[in-house]
Amino acid sequence: MGLWQRIKRVFRAGTGAALDKIENPELVLQQTIRDMRDRVPELNNSVAQVMATERLLAKNKENLEKQVVELDSKIRASVKMNRDDIATAYIGQLQQAQLDLERTGAQLEHAEVGSKQALKARDNYVLNMKKRSAEAMQLISASKQAKLQEQLAQTMETFNIGDDASTFQEMREKIDRRVAAAEAKLQLGATSVDSQMQDIEREAMDIQLQDKLLEYKQSMGLLGAGNAGASSKQIGAGQSSGSKETDVLDSVIETDANDINRSN
Repeated sequence: MGLWQRIKRVFRAGTGAALDKIENPELVLQQTIRDMRDRVPELNNSVAQVMATERLLAKNKENLEKQVVELDSKIRASVKMNRDDIATAYIGQLQQAQLDLERTGAQLEHAEVGSKQALKARDNYVLNMKKRSAEAMQLISASKQAKLQEQLAQTMETFNIGDDASTFQEMREKIDRRVAAAEAKLQLGATSVDSQMQDIEREAMDIQLQDKLLEYKQSMGLLGAGNAGASSKQIGAGQSSGSKETDVLDSVIETDANDINRSN
């Protein structure tokens, strides 16, 4: 294969590929339908011309038939009047009219056949055009559906499930870490020195209230001797427990002070 042939082939291949990319099937089908519809008036004009020729030939045949009848009558009248010269002239005209009538009749037959064929061709074209138009509309709908499916496929390709799953996993781990840190801070706050001191103070307040209640009952004579001994034991126990709580409180305060000194 020559160099020029190879260049031509490459050029045709590149041109064909470029046309395939820019060619829109929907637009091509719509233009094809328009072209087919634009040809209908031209076909109607052609059929009308054929039918007009047929009508003209039929009119000529009718006139020639009348002329033949008139010439025959004139010939007979001339013969009766013994005008052979006039009869001879009419006979010549009659022969020419008969030839024209025969030729016109043959042309009319061909014209009638042509008119029928033209009408049939026109009807077949219109029927085929309607069929092709319906098929083109179906193809256009299929093309639009294919375009939507392509767009959906491209969207699904860009939607990476793995990336979103890793994002959800990362956010879940971050939230879990925050929850764990919050729970640790809450637990640390519940076991801190301040909370212990608050518990001790609350318990000391309860003991003082109970002692005060017992004093009121004793002053009002509502407690007997046994109850008084029990109350004195309870007060002593309260005082002993109060001394123990005081020792615990002192140790906690000392520990807190040491922590503050170490931090400074």
